[in-house]
Amino acid sequence: MQSQVTVRYWAGARRAAGLASEVLSAGTLAELLTELRARPGLAEVVAACSVLVDEVQPSRDDMRLPAGAVVDILPPFAGG
Repeated sequence: MQSQVTVRYWAGARRAAGLASEVLSAGTLAELLTELRARPGLAEVVAACSVLVDEVQPSRDDMRLPAGAVVDILPPFAGG
């Protein structure tokens, strides 16, 4: 079953996606990531990014996405 989720892009991911956020449909995190990796210019960025689902790092890509979930795409950050 597909759920509507909000995907928020941060820093370099935002530049690659060309937008700050969007609502997409996906049943699992893996399905969502597959859809994002199929977009030109976003595949390499998503492969290097961390992902949070409702502010928690998921333990598995095959986790079901609940309706209304917020998925953050976070590029690596430098700093100390």
